[in-house]
Amino acid sequence: KIRGEGKGKGRLQLDSLLVSGSHQELRSRLCSRMGFGTAGLRAAMGAGFNRINDLTVIQTTQGLFSYLSGFFSDFSSRGLVIGFDTRGQEESGCSSERLAKLTAAVMLSRNVPVHLFSSFVPTPYVPYAVKKLGAAAGVMITASHNPKEDNGYKVYWCNGAQIASPHDKEILRCIEEQLEPWSASCWDQELVERSPLTRDPLSHINRCYMDELSSLCFHRDSNRHSPLKFVHSSFHGVGHAFVQEAFQVFGFAPPIPVPEQKDPDPNFSSIRCPNPEEGESVLELSLQLAQKEDARIVLATDPDADRLAVAEKSDRCGWKVFSGNELAALLGWWMFFNWKQNHPDPADRDGVYMLATTVSSKILQAFARIEGFHFEETLPGFKWIGNRIHELSKSGHSVIFAFEESIGFLCGSLVPEKDGVSAAVVVAEMAAYLHEKNLSLSQQLDNIYQTYGYHLSKTSYVTCHDPSTIKRIFSRIRNFDGESSYPKTCNGVQIVHVRDVTTGYDSSQPDHRSVLPVSRSGHMITFTLQNGVVATLRTSGTEPKIKYYTEFCAAPGKSEPSQLEEELAKVTTGLLDEFLEPERNNLIRRFV
Repeated sequence: KIRGEGKGKGRLQLDSLLVSGSHQELRSRLCSRMGFGTAGLRAAMGAGFNRINDLTVIQTTQGLFSYLSGFFSDFSSRGLVIGFDTRGQEESGCSSERLAKLTAAVMLSRNVPVHLFSSFVPTPYVPYAVKKLGAAAGVMITASHNPKEDNGYKVYWCNGAQIASPHDKEILRCIEEQLEPWSASCWDQELVERSPLTRDPLSHINRCYMDELSSLCFHRDSNRHSPLKFVHSSFHGVGHAFVQEAFQVFGFAPPIPVPEQKDPDPNFSSIRCPNPEEGESVLELSLQLAQKEDARIVLATDPDADRLAVAEKSDRCGWKVFSGNELAALLGWWMFFNWKQNHPDPADRDGVYMLATTVSSKILQAFARIEGFHFEETLPGFKWIGNRIHELSKSGHSVIFAFEESIGFLCGSLVPEKDGVSAAVVVAEMAAYLHEKNLSLSQQLDNIYQTYGYHLSKTSYVTCHDPSTIKRIFSRIRNFDGESSYPKTCNGVQIVHVRDVTTGYDSSQPDHRSVLPVSRSGHMITFTLQNGVVATLRTSGTEPKIKYYTEFCAAPGKSEPSQLEEELAKVTTGLLDEFLEPERNNLIRRFV
């Protein structure tokens, strides 16, 4: 087994663990395998069968080939799109580019053409290319905003959406049947240079993407003259050049880059954590530069540029960092506002949809209720949104905005995946338009709440590295007041409905069956309380976290935010202290 890891740094890692007597670590690495999680693999880089490395990527690609060649009769002509981010790890010799080339080598060894990007790209470019080129599938080597130690293998289906069941389970089965590398060619990353079946789609796809991006630009002439200045951080990842070009497409001067963070750096040297969702604590350099340059808006894309964080300089003092739900309220309003300008007939609204994951704010639902278009919820994860967009498009409907609260946004339907590049420039145009009207983003958010009702939310998490503890916590919740009896109150507030999509239970339905599909890949329980708060606990599909979400949805006209905040805080505290019990379960609270 150790020999199977190949020569070089991976072998040295295992030898070092053997010499130091780290038998438990060796057992963990060599006696278990990675499962297929959120659309593929996500794990630490390094030697071992439960890590991302040359061997496990070759094994995964062999399984992917086996499944795709059986599913698509024309796979050998359609081929596979492959992209990669800027991650790498010196001690294991593992990098996203190397793993992308090995993915290509496996396919080329079976005479399957590969559309391999010659340089790093934003994650949304892979699903965009899959659809544009008519490929059978796509693979993006990325761990998005995870810690620097991690990498991943994200798979997209021919419709451009992340793979969902049953494809994920079938691919996993095929991987387990193809564990022995087929030939020396599978290890030969130089094969991509020699093979006539290697194609580089970068120039073509970038040109097409930027051309189609212009369809989201509604005020180009005004943008050219906007006095607003923007700062952009790409968090040491792929986003810098792509966001700069997107700004030019919209008629803006390029945003001011954060110099310490604009170039790729797999160590993420200038930030504690490469996730812009963490807020002000990781935006420090961006905010300092914005202060110095008198820029009112800060935009931060995560390392693979599929997520976007936004901060705005406050007239009173300091900076307002918008939550994912707040940004969605602004972007949802903006997309419908511009759609409405071009479609004045109210009858057209029947073909229009907005989508959000079920743990995200219900603000789009409030828009839809008042404005007369359609709103739908999906399970957490953009793969559900992407696949629903595909289904709706087949019946002639259009999705003009979709989001998940973890700062993942899709404006229009350019690509069935969250997209930080397009979201960044759409936010810039919205901010410039509002600035002309003497409004800030914060003021417009307040206007939205006045019209559609205040939607105040709180999203956070605790970290837990022990799966058995997570299992015990959720088992306790499901048997809180005796067997199969969920909690009846939360911090003294009565719980009126419980929905558990892990088991398929929903007390609000006449037959007690959840309308959302059952999802046994993780835990997710939602509580609706008597005071109007909706609260959810769920496990993350990509990180060792239990996430919690609370939201107070007030009716239009009920404008006592401080009272609403008080009710929300009460439930949030109860959810954390009574149900998760951080101290008793040794959970690590979020660092802010």
